[in-house]
Amino acid sequence: MGRTSDARERILAAGAELFGQRAYSSIGVAEICAAAGVPKGSFYYFFPSKQALALEVVNAHWVWQRDLWLGILTAPVPIVERLRRLFVATAQMQTDALKGTGAVVGCLFGNLALEVSAQDDPVRARLQEIFEEQIDIVETAVREAVAAGELTAADPRQVAKSVVAQIEGMVLFAKLFNDPGQLDQLWQNSVRLLGLEDRAAAAV
Repeated sequence: MGRTSDARERILAAGAELFGQRAYSSIGVAEICAAAGVPKGSFYYFFPSKQALALEVVNAHWVWQRDLWLGILTAPVPIVERLRRLFVATAQMQTDALKGTGAVVGCLFGNLALEVSAQDDPVRARLQEIFEEQIDIVETAVREAVAAGELTAADPRQVAKSVVAQIEGMVLFAKLFNDPGQLDQLWQNSVRLLGLEDRAAAAV
């Protein structure tokens, strides 16, 4: 009974691990079941398809990441420090992945987006929503910083979109070269993007 009661959680954990390490299209239900240690019948009891599992994995990962981003970007410190902490956390995740698996795994959302971008797929739609939510979180921090006189931004939405795009792009580079060091320029590039060079230098 114990194995049955936690079957769903083990399937989710196996899916998260496999989707995070390999191409989504290359992973089958049988492999997920083998990794979770459950029969196929258990899989289909909880999830009607691999796509349904992928959506659950994506949503669970976003709950975790959203809490992380909100915790960092709503901290009562200047915007330059909030953004620095966000970039440090992003780089640390890739460094931890390299130590744990021997490979930089990249961003789950970005990895899946590359595969499903040409498909009319519920996973694609959900990823679009999540990226918009990421931009919303950064935009709120940027607007607060503008109101406080910490930075000047004519279009906070576009600034936030550029920050999120830069994070995704640099993480993709880190995965491509299997080198978290590719993220070293992320902070400096974003500092220049926001016109925060002087504040960043003073914060060091």
